[in-house]
Amino acid sequence: MPFRVLVYTRTTGYRHDSIPDAVAAVRSLGAAHGFGVDATEDPGAFEAPLDPYAAVVFLSTSGEVLTPEGRTRLAAYVEEGGGFAGVHAAACTEYDWPYYGELLGARFDRHPDLQPGTAVVEDHGHRATQHLPPLWEFTDEWYDFRASPRASVRVLASADESSYEGGGMGDDHPLAWCREQGRGRVFYTALGHASEAYEDPDFRAHLLGGITWAAVL
Repeated sequence: MPFRVLVYTRTTGYRHDSIPDAVAAVRSLGAAHGFGVDATEDPGAFEAPLDPYAAVVFLSTSGEVLTPEGRTRLAAYVEEGGGFAGVHAAACTEYDWPYYGELLGARFDRHPDLQPGTAVVEDHGHRATQHLPPLWEFTDEWYDFRASPRASVRVLASADESSYEGGGMGDDHPLAWCREQGRGRVFYTALGHASEAYEDPDFRAHLLGGITWAAVL
């Protein structure tokens, strides 16, 4: 059954150079797998009904990106069964809105330099990770979060801090997870800093699995 997703890339803080390539990747995944993609940076898109979309994707958003009405509509959309997927800097977004922190599961704290490292796949039973090896070698910023979300999410992959320099969370460092919020589904991956990530077949499959799972399809 065809469906549509809304990709939101507004930034009022740091802006990733990879955003155009990331949007192009989601569009190509949609074209290849039968779903439509609308991309916007207009907060007014959230002041209109979100019902046409099976999922909303915050793709490297940063800062405060929604109006008060947009916050209300997004919360109602998820609570009533809409999907939400956050990618990379989505965790650096809407710090002034407590609901968003609960929705996503964790908030960004800091990151070391971009470098190769190892992600440990903890759960191969999810479509975002079912294709990955137990130890996934990748290059990214290896986000630290203010606190581990493990108690309230289903962790899919975590960082092996011994595999890179500058990790700050220790032995419990989730990187990708999912959870339910109301009747909706939420997926988040901390990976996706560089344009090269969106050309990587394993990361593209990871992203595809997360988005389609959030869309409940």
